[in-house]
Amino acid sequence: MLLRQDSLTIQQGSSVSETDSVSHKTARPQTPYQVLRMLPKDATPAQQDSAVQSWFQPDEIHYSSQPDTLHLPGHSKGRSWKDISLPQYYKETFFATSSMFHPEIEGGQYGVAGEPLPYTVRNDNLITSMLLGCFLLMLFVYAHFHRFIARQYRDLFLIPHGMDSVFTETSGELRIKILLCLQTFLLGAVFVYFLTKEYVGDTFIVSSDYVLIFIFFGLLLGYMLFKMLAYTMVNYVFFDGKRNGQFLRSLLLLVATQGILFYPVVLLLVYFDLPIQTVVYYFLVVLFLGKIVVFYRAYVIFFRQNVFLLQIFLYFCALEIVPFVSAVGIWALVVDILKVNL
Repeated sequence: MLLRQDSLTIQQGSSVSETDSVSHKTARPQTPYQVLRMLPKDATPAQQDSAVQSWFQPDEIHYSSQPDTLHLPGHSKGRSWKDISLPQYYKETFFATSSMFHPEIEGGQYGVAGEPLPYTVRNDNLITSMLLGCFLLMLFVYAHFHRFIARQYRDLFLIPHGMDSVFTETSGELRIKILLCLQTFLLGAVFVYFLTKEYVGDTFIVSSDYVLIFIFFGLLLGYMLFKMLAYTMVNYVFFDGKRNGQFLRSLLLLVATQGILFYPVVLLLVYFDLPIQTVVYYFLVVLFLGKIVVFYRAYVIFFRQNVFLLQIFLYFCALEIVPFVSAVGIWALVVDILKVNL
């Protein structure tokens, strides 16, 4: 036997559900989230945006122009900083006297910080200016003293028949040779700097690479001054002053010539990453040829009349080979002192 359901209950339930649906449909959404809940699940972003704009219209925001009345109980309300009658201590902050406080500088950083480029000698303005200055010096010497240089090279390989045939030099010509010698030491210091970076390390206790190059320049200059002083002392003991002066002038010319030969390979080393091994072989060949010319000039000036091969070999080894080996040892000692041992 089937039981009938109470019709009153059904009618009351249906009326409640209809009331809820009517109230749900007529209630205005308070948030955009409620608007989106009213849309079907497959609504596109454009439809969602249109639905939100249909329910919510943006209005202009009006900020209050009334002064802030919030203050501590028992104290008067605050005063505006635009008030010119305020004392100075009222306007100053805790960091006003700090040298690091600059409110006029805009803070923050836009974008992403890039990775800084490593230091390279080719991008160094001082090294570039130095190499350009060496080039201009050689152009100046060639333009104004090419005849003097050609005469010096001619006398370098000719055997003089007497001391009267030796040409004298003016003070200006001597200064030019000294400048070219300084250029040789400067280019040699740059080469020694690259050699040290390649075979020793990149970390030193000096403040910058300029100091390191200046130290190497001082070592080469001191080596040359010591060698010339040794030649002068020995030659004044065994030979006369005219021959000694002639030999020293030839030595200065050789050193200046080595600087001219060093210049192109140093340019290739700095700007075109020429392998350091190739540069070392080139420098050794130039130095070896220079030693041969020094040996020849010592023979022509001092030992041509008295042929004692053992004497000239001892002379050459004591005044050329020993100072050179000592200079290499001093360089290794100075580099070992300056480098940072990890």
